[in-house]
Amino acid sequence: MPLQRVRFAEEVPEVFRASLSAIRRELDVPAEFPAEVVQAALTAADNPRLPDLDRTDLEFVTIDPPDSMDLDQALHIERNGDGYTVYYAIADVAAFVRPGDPIDVEARKRGETLYAPDKRTPLHPPELSEGAASLLPDQVRPALLWTIQVDASGEGTDVNCKRALVKSRAKLNYAGVQQDLDAGTASESLQLLREVGKLREQRELERGGVNLPIPDQEVVSGNGEWSLEFRAPLPVEGWNAQISLLTGMAAAHLMMYGEIGILRTLPESHDDLRRKLENTAKALGIAWPVGTSYAQFIHGLDPKVPAHAAMLAACTVLFRGAGYTSFSGGVPEQPEHAAMKSEYAHVTAPLRRLVDRWTGEICVALCADTPVPDWVRESMDDIPKIMDEADRKAHAYERAIVSMVEAGLVADQVGSGFDGVITDVDDREQTRGIVALSTVAIEGRVTGKTALPLGQPVRVKLVQADISAGTIAFELVG
Repeated sequence: MPLQRVRFAEEVPEVFRASLSAIRRELDVPAEFPAEVVQAALTAADNPRLPDLDRTDLEFVTIDPPDSMDLDQALHIERNGDGYTVYYAIADVAAFVRPGDPIDVEARKRGETLYAPDKRTPLHPPELSEGAASLLPDQVRPALLWTIQVDASGEGTDVNCKRALVKSRAKLNYAGVQQDLDAGTASESLQLLREVGKLREQRELERGGVNLPIPDQEVVSGNGEWSLEFRAPLPVEGWNAQISLLTGMAAAHLMMYGEIGILRTLPESHDDLRRKLENTAKALGIAWPVGTSYAQFIHGLDPKVPAHAAMLAACTVLFRGAGYTSFSGGVPEQPEHAAMKSEYAHVTAPLRRLVDRWTGEICVALCADTPVPDWVRESMDDIPKIMDEADRKAHAYERAIVSMVEAGLVADQVGSGFDGVITDVDDREQTRGIVALSTVAIEGRVTGKTALPLGQPVRVKLVQADISAGTIAFELVG
């Protein structure tokens, strides 16, 4: 499920710092890396396994938030007749990490990088993730080089993945790239990113797929009060994401053909989920016409509009139930990711997500028509369990942080009244449910003396807002 990121425009206030520390203790979020892991990372940084193929001639660039140093992906696109050749370099973590070494053992405990407003808890030691393995500019790095042919309609037609040396020419950020594209000064490769990205977005809409442009939430202060604002993703963020999705789908098709791999899968959503989202849309004043699908509705949302941004954040529940499916010697009965409307695999973020090291190795072997390494085959059935647990922790961490911030925003308004809409009612106790406020993008538990009117506008009173517990509670008025 896509994660919401909460940021503070200024330094995180002490009251939130204490709560963040408590959340980490409760969820057992890892602290610093053990000394032996750090030492192993330092040694690995000096002794990577380097491939023979040299593709430092390709003018790769990375596009990430300005403060990112764990750069997994570098991009270069060329026109090829009436289509395109997409080169996508992915950091080669396996060039530094050996199966069973201290870095590998620790990474299996962590599963993925965790994010909070005051700190990042990385999957790998910074000596690798922000240093020797990161695709930093002007540095020759080992990478898994994906070469994907894309036709004039945006459909991928051919794929290859092999190890190669690459060199990024620049560490770019989204705002800067968007500005250059808008001004007409961007490089040809970045202009082609826009072309391919738009084509892929159209292909996504045609197949009924959903890729949520989740807005970041930023806490800002003024006149002694806090407020929550949404930062809408820039168009280039969506186009860049489409290249990652293109690669993940290509990887899934490779693994399905080779009858070995680890897919990211998601079952179809149920009616109760649609009902809740329709009620949330009603609370936010957004029309959801009868007969409009999830994909059509979501593609019609504008993340620059605050109510739409809040709706997109609520739509992350569509990805609830996503998991990982490993297979060998056949293919899964249900291989599809329902939100993508396609088979899909995670392969593009190995510095931040454990499974990508396994899927990358499988794809390299399949493209070279060589056996998948024994260490991959022997451990691949463990990876879905590890990743499912890591995902649970990441989402619990996200939910706890969002709830903490929301409680802080209304902590001084206990006893005040708010307008909202009942978005969910407890099946077993109809007097309990969830209310979404109409004036601020906040949900909370609500109770009434009689059955709650699902989907109906109501007036509620705030009776609890506990920052340390991250809880908000309302009572129905009248």
